[in-house]
Amino acid sequence: MTTDTLSSFLSWYFDHHPAHAGQLGSLEHYSTFGDFSAAAFEQRARARGEWLGRIERLPESVDRDLALSALRGSLAAEAWPGWRRDPHEYSSVIFFGLLGPFLHGLLPEDELVGAAVAKLGEVPSVLAAAQANLDPSLASPLVVRRGLDQARTGRSFLLDSLPLEVSSPALRAKLVDAAVPAAEAFDRYAVFLEDLAVRAIGDWRMGEKLYSTLLRDKELLGYGAPELHRRGQDAYAALEAELVELAGTADWRSVMSTLQADHPPTLEAMRTEYEAETARARAALVEHSLVTLPEGEECRVVPSPPFNRAVMAVASYSGPPPLTSKRTGHFFVPFTPPGATDEQVAQRLRTNSRSQLPTISVHEAYPGHHWHSAWVAAQGPEHPLRKVFRTPYFSEGWALYSEKLLREVGYYTTRAALMSHVEARLFRAARMIVDTALHCGDMTPPEAEEFMLARTALTPGTAAGEVKRYCAWPTQAPSYLTGALEIDQIREEYLAAGLGTLRDFHDRIAGSGSLPLGLARRVALGEN
Repeated sequence: MTTDTLSSFLSWYFDHHPAHAGQLGSLEHYSTFGDFSAAAFEQRARARGEWLGRIERLPESVDRDLALSALRGSLAAEAWPGWRRDPHEYSSVIFFGLLGPFLHGLLPEDELVGAAVAKLGEVPSVLAAAQANLDPSLASPLVVRRGLDQARTGRSFLLDSLPLEVSSPALRAKLVDAAVPAAEAFDRYAVFLEDLAVRAIGDWRMGEKLYSTLLRDKELLGYGAPELHRRGQDAYAALEAELVELAGTADWRSVMSTLQADHPPTLEAMRTEYEAETARARAALVEHSLVTLPEGEECRVVPSPPFNRAVMAVASYSGPPPLTSKRTGHFFVPFTPPGATDEQVAQRLRTNSRSQLPTISVHEAYPGHHWHSAWVAAQGPEHPLRKVFRTPYFSEGWALYSEKLLREVGYYTTRAALMSHVEARLFRAARMIVDTALHCGDMTPPEAEEFMLARTALTPGTAAGEVKRYCAWPTQAPSYLTGALEIDQIREEYLAAGLGTLRDFHDRIAGSGSLPLGLARRVALGEN
């Protein structure tokens, strides 16, 4: 009964969230974004409530509890509906839904173009639904302007960038023809968002009650926002003390600023140096036998997509579709948006200095996001829900844990690299402090930017982008260090119980997906 019910739930989920299903590699959902009308959002919410009741009656298991955490999180978020508040909810689905299939190459080029043409035909209706759904009484001007920055890249992405993914001139022309109405729809959408940013009067603050509910019911952490804030403060204090010791002065920020002066000279040089560092990180995994490398995995180090540069100021990663045999992922190097000034480019290069490249490469690639994603994709079909429902509290926690793991084997060979590694953890502690303070009403965005500039090694442009991200994406920013600390604790329990080697631990806990950490503990300690 349990397997049948969970299989039915997953089928329902795919059919009503085809964009996500397509990103996971479900080919039958490759040609549509789905229904973005208000009626569809409301119907899906009602159905989730019905599924919650059905699944709660099942016997307890990790997979059953994973489904419940996803459902409870979604239902709790209905009190803060992103589809009424955030333009990014629509544009990101379009951008990644169009680019992803070409990155993954699951179909012949003509079929990929056919699927893209079908989805391009839906773009005007998706954006029209966004205009109908976004509510100026709920939407925040700050979040709308962030979405506007991304929407303005729509025309160039559709007509200039996306066609470059196609090698056949005839198919490329077909794609461009289909993209013209979609580009015009993005132009109209940008005009709409310009007006909405003026009319919007909503607040971006989630509030402590919902924030804590998501931590407890979705992330299964067992504590809420006040405790998360305190843990961030405690971690920051310990990490700052370590930085002071490494720097040999209380003014460690000046030392970090000096280190940041040694950076790649251009954005492309930055990409090339990240590529070399990624290869070095992979070699370290083999040398120290830290994890099992899945057969056929490959991490491509490429510039970040132009459409994402306006909303993402740091490195990022896109993994292989886990429902397929693909094992190729993409490490996106954080290029600046088109039209960036020389000063903005210089700031971005400083934030990716040579001392910082090692710890960032470990985080994004080996054994961070790329190894984790490829290893999950390589697992068998016995637990499909674990390949679908993910939490950043594990995936980002794992990537930050990986940075510390490589420190344990001597990967950071210079004081500069070690300082940058510790500062990267301190930066994540600052995120815990700032994100909770912002959404619980204890800090304003200007105060948050000032905090990040004074208490981390971020440059002004990157700090501003980070704070906008926190305002628009509550609870995500604290996931990194929170998850890393929890994984450290689970590792201690695993090794103390004599359940296996360190490599066994890594393969087991990371192979279970990106589970809420309470469920990850159960799997690591022996539950299937």
